[in-house]
Amino acid sequence: MSAHVWELTLGILLLVLAFDFAMAYRQRNVETSLSTAVKWTLFYIALAVGFGISLGQWADSQAQNEFFAGWLTEYSLSFDNLFVFVLILARLKVAKEKEQLVLLFGIAASLILRGGFIALGSVIVSKFSWVFFFFGAFLIYTAYTLIKESEEEEWEEGKIISYLRAKGASTFTLALVAIAMTDVLFAFDSIPAIFGLTKDPYIIVTANIFALMGLRQLYFLIGGLMKKLVYLTEGLALILAFIGVKLLIEALHSQHWDHIGNFKIPHISLQVSLGFIIGTLTLTAVLSLLKTRKK
Repeated sequence: MSAHVWELTLGILLLVLAFDFAMAYRQRNVETSLSTAVKWTLFYIALAVGFGISLGQWADSQAQNEFFAGWLTEYSLSFDNLFVFVLILARLKVAKEKEQLVLLFGIAASLILRGGFIALGSVIVSKFSWVFFFFGAFLIYTAYTLIKESEEEEWEEGKIISYLRAKGASTFTLALVAIAMTDVLFAFDSIPAIFGLTKDPYIIVTANIFALMGLRQLYFLIGGLMKKLVYLTEGLALILAFIGVKLLIEALHSQHWDHIGNFKIPHISLQVSLGFIIGTLTLTAVLSLLKTRKK
Protein backbone atom coordinates (compact mmCIF):
# COMPACT_ATOMS: atom_id res chain seq x y z
CA MET A 1 0.00 0.00 0.00
CA SER A 2 1.16 3.54 -0.78
CA ALA A 3 2.04 6.06 1.93
CA HIS A 4 -1.09 8.06 1.01
CA VAL A 5 -3.36 5.03 1.61
CA TRP A 6 -1.65 4.37 4.95
CA GLU A 7 -2.06 7.98 6.07
CA LEU A 8 -5.69 8.20 4.99
CA THR A 9 -6.66 4.85 6.56
CA LEU A 10 -4.88 5.41 9.87
CA GLY A 11 -6.16 8.99 10.06
CA ILE A 12 -9.79 7.90 9.69
CA LEU A 13 -9.45 4.91 12.05
CA LEU A 14 -7.71 6.98 14.73
CA LEU A 15 -10.47 9.60 14.50
CA VAL A 16 -13.11 6.90 15.03
CA LEU A 17 -11.16 5.48 17.99
CA ALA A 18 -10.66 8.96 19.45
CA PHE A 19 -14.41 9.61 19.19
CA ASP A 20 -15.16 6.30 20.92
CA PHE A 21 -12.66 7.00 23.70
CA ALA A 22 -13.98 10.55 24.17
CA MET A 23 -17.53 9.20 24.43
CA ALA A 24 -16.38 6.57 26.94
CA TYR A 25 -14.63 9.18 29.07
CA ARG A 26 -17.66 11.46 28.99
CA GLN A 27 -19.92 8.60 30.11
CA ARG A 28 -17.39 7.11 32.52
CA ASN A 29 -19.80 7.35 35.46
CA VAL A 30 -22.85 6.13 33.53
CA GLU A 31 -23.89 2.50 33.16
CA THR A 32 -24.27 1.53 29.47
CA SER A 33 -27.75 0.26 28.54
CA LEU A 34 -28.24 -2.98 26.61
CA SER A 35 -29.88 -1.23 23.62
CA THR A 36 -26.99 1.25 23.32
CA ALA A 37 -24.45 -1.58 23.46
CA VAL A 38 -26.27 -3.52 20.72
CA LYS A 39 -26.49 -0.50 18.39
CA TRP A 40 -22.81 0.44 18.70
CA THR A 41 -21.60 -3.16 18.43
CA LEU A 42 -23.54 -3.62 15.18
CA PHE A 43 -22.24 -0.27 13.92
CA TYR A 44 -18.59 -1.25 14.38
CA ILE A 45 -19.14 -4.69 12.85
CA ALA A 46 -20.77 -2.99 9.84
CA LEU A 47 -17.74 -0.68 9.54
CA ALA A 48 -15.36 -3.65 9.43
CA VAL A 49 -17.47 -5.54 6.89
CA GLY A 50 -17.81 -2.42 4.73
CA PHE A 51 -14.06 -1.85 4.81
CA GLY A 52 -13.39 -5.48 3.87
CA ILE A 53 -15.81 -5.31 0.93
CA SER A 54 -14.24 -2.04 -0.27
CA LEU A 55 -10.81 -3.68 -0.33
CA GLY A 56 -12.00 -5.87 -3.19
CA GLN A 57 -12.76 -2.71 -5.19
CA TRP A 58 -9.57 -0.66 -4.78
CA ALA A 59 -7.06 -3.37 -3.74
CA ASP A 60 -7.59 -6.98 -4.82
CA SER A 61 -9.43 -10.14 -3.78
CA GLN A 62 -6.32 -11.46 -2.03
CA ALA A 63 -6.22 -8.45 0.29
CA GLN A 64 -9.97 -8.76 0.86
CA ASN A 65 -9.75 -12.44 1.85
CA GLU A 66 -6.73 -11.81 4.06
CA PHE A 67 -8.54 -8.98 5.86
CA PHE A 68 -11.68 -11.00 6.57
CA ALA A 69 -9.66 -14.03 7.74
CA GLY A 70 -7.49 -11.83 9.97
CA TRP A 71 -10.36 -9.72 11.31
CA LEU A 72 -12.53 -12.74 12.16
CA THR A 73 -9.65 -14.44 13.96
CA GLU A 74 -8.61 -11.30 15.86
CA TYR A 75 -12.23 -10.45 16.71
CA SER A 76 -12.71 -13.97 18.10
CA LEU A 77 -9.58 -13.54 20.24
CA SER A 78 -10.78 -10.11 21.40
CA PHE A 79 -14.16 -11.65 22.23
CA ASP A 80 -12.42 -14.28 24.34
CA ASN A 81 -10.37 -11.50 25.92
CA LEU A 82 -13.58 -9.77 26.99
CA PHE A 83 -14.73 -12.96 28.71
CA VAL A 84 -11.68 -12.64 30.94
CA PHE A 85 -12.42 -8.93 31.49
CA VAL A 86 -15.91 -9.87 32.69
CA LEU A 87 -14.48 -12.36 35.17
CA ILE A 88 -11.84 -9.90 36.41
CA LEU A 89 -14.27 -7.04 37.01
CA ALA A 90 -16.77 -9.37 38.65
CA ARG A 91 -14.12 -10.98 40.87
CA LEU A 92 -12.72 -7.60 41.95
CA LYS A 93 -16.27 -6.21 42.38
CA VAL A 94 -15.65 -3.09 40.31
CA ALA A 95 -18.58 -0.66 40.49
CA LYS A 96 -20.77 -0.68 37.37
CA GLU A 97 -20.31 3.04 36.79
CA LYS A 98 -16.49 2.59 36.84
CA GLU A 99 -16.41 -0.20 34.25
CA GLN A 100 -16.41 2.27 31.32
CA LEU A 101 -13.13 3.83 32.44
CA VAL A 102 -11.45 0.50 33.17
CA LEU A 103 -12.42 -0.80 29.73
CA LEU A 104 -11.19 2.41 28.11
CA PHE A 105 -7.71 1.94 29.57
CA GLY A 106 -7.78 -1.79 28.83
CA ILE A 107 -8.58 -1.37 25.13
CA ALA A 108 -6.07 1.50 24.75
CA ALA A 109 -3.37 -0.70 26.32
CA SER A 110 -4.31 -3.54 23.98
CA LEU A 111 -3.94 -1.25 20.94
CA ILE A 112 -0.51 -0.08 22.06
CA LEU A 113 0.71 -3.59 22.88
CA ARG A 114 -0.52 -5.08 19.60
CA GLY A 115 1.04 -2.20 17.67
CA GLY A 116 4.38 -2.87 19.31
CA PHE A 117 4.18 -6.62 18.76
CA ILE A 118 3.17 -6.13 15.11
CA ALA A 119 6.19 -3.91 14.49
CA LEU A 120 8.52 -6.33 16.27
CA GLY A 121 6.96 -9.35 14.54
CA SER A 122 7.35 -7.77 11.09
CA VAL A 123 11.06 -7.19 11.68
CA ILE A 124 11.62 -10.71 12.98
CA VAL A 125 9.64 -12.37 10.17
CA SER A 126 11.51 -10.40 7.48
CA LYS A 127 14.88 -11.52 8.85
CA PHE A 128 14.26 -15.02 10.21
CA SER A 129 11.85 -17.28 8.29
CA TRP A 130 12.43 -20.10 10.79
CA VAL A 131 10.51 -18.06 13.42
CA PHE A 132 7.32 -19.58 11.96
CA PHE A 133 8.30 -22.87 13.62
CA PHE A 134 8.11 -21.06 16.97
CA PHE A 135 4.89 -19.21 16.06
CA GLY A 136 3.20 -22.42 14.92
CA ALA A 137 4.23 -24.41 17.99
CA PHE A 138 3.13 -21.55 20.26
CA LEU A 139 -0.35 -21.40 18.72
CA ILE A 140 -0.80 -25.16 19.00
CA TYR A 141 0.27 -24.99 22.65
CA THR A 142 -2.15 -22.07 23.21
CA ALA A 143 -4.96 -24.13 21.66
CA TYR A 144 -4.13 -26.98 24.04
CA THR A 145 -4.20 -24.69 27.10
CA LEU A 146 -7.54 -23.20 26.00
CA ILE A 147 -9.11 -26.66 25.80
CA LYS A 148 -7.55 -27.65 29.11
CA GLU A 149 -8.83 -24.55 30.90
CA SER A 150 -12.21 -24.35 29.14
CA GLU A 151 -14.07 -25.65 32.19
CA GLU A 152 -12.73 -22.90 34.43
CA GLU A 153 -15.23 -20.09 34.98
CA GLU A 154 -13.38 -18.17 37.66
CA TRP A 155 -10.46 -15.77 37.43
CA GLU A 156 -7.88 -16.23 40.15
CA GLU A 157 -5.78 -13.23 41.05
CA GLY A 158 -2.03 -13.79 40.76
CA LYS A 159 0.80 -12.87 43.08
CA ILE A 160 1.16 -9.33 41.72
CA ILE A 161 -2.53 -8.51 42.33
CA SER A 162 -2.42 -10.11 45.78
CA TYR A 163 0.69 -8.07 46.63
CA LEU A 164 -0.90 -4.81 45.48
CA ARG A 165 -4.06 -5.63 47.44
CA ALA A 166 -2.00 -6.23 50.56
CA LYS A 167 -0.35 -2.83 50.05
CA GLY A 168 -3.75 -1.18 50.05
CA ALA A 169 -4.21 -0.56 46.31
CA SER A 170 -7.71 0.53 45.30
CA THR A 171 -10.10 -1.76 43.44
CA PHE A 172 -9.78 0.50 40.38
CA THR A 173 -5.97 0.15 40.38
CA LEU A 174 -6.16 -3.63 40.83
CA ALA A 175 -8.54 -3.89 37.87
CA LEU A 176 -6.27 -1.78 35.62
CA VAL A 177 -3.20 -3.87 36.48
CA ALA A 178 -5.05 -7.18 36.02
CA ILE A 179 -6.45 -6.14 32.64
CA ALA A 180 -3.06 -4.82 31.48
CA MET A 181 -1.47 -8.19 32.32
CA THR A 182 -4.26 -9.97 30.43
CA ASP A 183 -3.68 -7.70 27.43
CA VAL A 184 -0.04 -8.81 27.27
CA LEU A 185 -1.01 -12.49 27.20
CA PHE A 186 -3.62 -12.01 24.48
CA ALA A 187 -1.25 -9.89 22.39
CA PHE A 188 1.17 -12.84 22.41
CA ASP A 189 -1.63 -15.00 20.96
CA SER A 190 -3.01 -12.54 18.43
CA ILE A 191 0.20 -11.61 16.59
CA PRO A 192 1.33 -15.15 15.60
CA ALA A 193 -2.28 -15.88 14.59
CA ILE A 194 -2.51 -12.93 12.17
CA PHE A 195 0.97 -13.64 10.72
CA GLY A 196 -0.27 -17.12 9.93
CA LEU A 197 -2.88 -15.59 7.61
CA THR A 198 -1.11 -12.62 6.01
CA LYS A 199 2.30 -10.95 5.88
CA ASP A 200 0.90 -7.63 4.64
CA PRO A 201 1.47 -4.98 7.38
CA TYR A 202 -1.51 -2.94 6.13
CA ILE A 203 -3.89 -5.89 6.52
CA ILE A 204 -2.39 -6.86 9.88
CA VAL A 205 -2.81 -3.35 11.31
CA THR A 206 -6.32 -2.70 9.98
CA ALA A 207 -7.59 -6.17 11.00
CA ASN A 208 -6.35 -5.60 14.56
CA ILE A 209 -7.79 -2.07 14.84
CA PHE A 210 -11.19 -3.15 13.53
CA ALA A 211 -11.13 -6.15 15.89
CA LEU A 212 -10.68 -3.80 18.86
CA MET A 213 -13.34 -1.31 17.76
CA GLY A 214 -16.56 -1.51 19.71
CA LEU A 215 -15.20 -3.89 22.34
CA ARG A 216 -16.21 -1.46 25.09
CA GLN A 217 -19.84 -1.70 23.97
CA LEU A 218 -19.59 -5.43 23.29
CA TYR A 219 -18.50 -5.93 26.89
CA PHE A 220 -21.98 -5.05 28.11
CA LEU A 221 -23.46 -7.83 25.95
CA ILE A 222 -20.99 -10.45 27.07
CA GLY A 223 -22.79 -11.40 30.28
CA GLY A 224 -25.67 -13.05 28.40
CA LEU A 225 -23.51 -14.35 25.58
CA MET A 226 -21.16 -16.12 27.99
CA LYS A 227 -24.04 -18.38 28.99
CA LYS A 228 -25.05 -19.06 25.37
CA LEU A 229 -21.76 -19.45 23.44
CA VAL A 230 -20.60 -22.36 25.56
CA TYR A 231 -18.34 -23.80 22.84
CA LEU A 232 -16.61 -20.53 21.84
CA THR A 233 -13.37 -21.44 23.60
CA GLU A 234 -13.24 -24.83 21.90
CA GLY A 235 -13.93 -23.22 18.51
CA LEU A 236 -11.23 -20.62 19.06
CA ALA A 237 -8.78 -23.33 20.12
CA LEU A 238 -9.52 -25.23 16.91
CA ILE A 239 -8.87 -22.10 14.81
CA LEU A 240 -5.57 -21.39 16.59
CA ALA A 241 -4.46 -25.01 16.18
CA PHE A 242 -5.30 -24.88 12.46
CA ILE A 243 -3.31 -21.65 11.99
CA GLY A 244 -0.48 -23.17 14.02
CA VAL A 245 -0.30 -26.19 11.69
CA LYS A 246 -0.47 -23.82 8.70
CA LEU A 247 2.50 -21.87 10.07
CA LEU A 248 4.52 -25.04 10.61
CA ILE A 249 3.84 -26.08 7.01
CA GLU A 250 4.88 -22.64 5.75
CA ALA A 251 8.03 -22.84 7.86
CA LEU A 252 8.92 -26.20 6.28
CA HIS A 253 8.43 -24.76 2.79
CA SER A 254 10.53 -21.71 3.67
CA GLN A 255 13.39 -24.06 4.49
CA HIS A 256 12.81 -25.86 1.15
CA TRP A 257 11.51 -28.99 2.86
CA ASP A 258 8.75 -29.83 0.40
CA HIS A 259 8.71 -33.58 1.05
CA ILE A 260 8.90 -35.87 4.04
CA GLY A 261 9.99 -39.13 2.48
CA ASN A 262 7.53 -39.82 -0.31
CA PHE A 263 4.89 -37.54 1.21
CA LYS A 264 4.55 -34.13 -0.43
CA ILE A 265 3.86 -31.38 2.12
CA PRO A 266 0.71 -29.54 0.95
CA HIS A 267 0.13 -25.80 0.74
CA ILE A 268 -2.89 -24.47 2.66
CA SER A 269 -4.44 -21.69 0.58
CA LEU A 270 -5.97 -18.53 2.00
CA GLN A 271 -9.39 -19.57 0.66
CA VAL A 272 -9.17 -22.81 2.66
CA SER A 273 -8.10 -20.87 5.75
CA LEU A 274 -10.96 -18.36 5.44
CA GLY A 275 -13.47 -21.17 4.84
CA PHE A 276 -12.19 -23.07 7.88
CA ILE A 277 -12.41 -20.00 10.14
CA ILE A 278 -15.94 -19.07 9.02
CA GLY A 279 -17.10 -22.70 9.17
CA THR A 280 -15.67 -23.23 12.66
CA LEU A 281 -17.20 -20.03 14.06
CA THR A 282 -20.58 -20.85 12.48
CA LEU A 283 -20.54 -24.43 13.80
CA THR A 284 -19.47 -23.17 17.24
CA ALA A 285 -22.37 -20.72 17.39
CA VAL A 286 -24.96 -23.27 16.14
CA LEU A 287 -23.86 -26.05 18.52
CA SER A 288 -23.70 -23.60 21.44
CA LEU A 289 -27.20 -22.27 20.81
CA LEU A 290 -28.60 -25.78 20.37
CA LYS A 291 -27.12 -26.90 23.67
CA THR A 292 -28.26 -23.84 25.62
CA ARG A 293 -31.74 -24.06 24.07
CA LYS A 294 -32.10 -27.64 25.29
CA LYS A 295 -31.11 -26.53 28.77
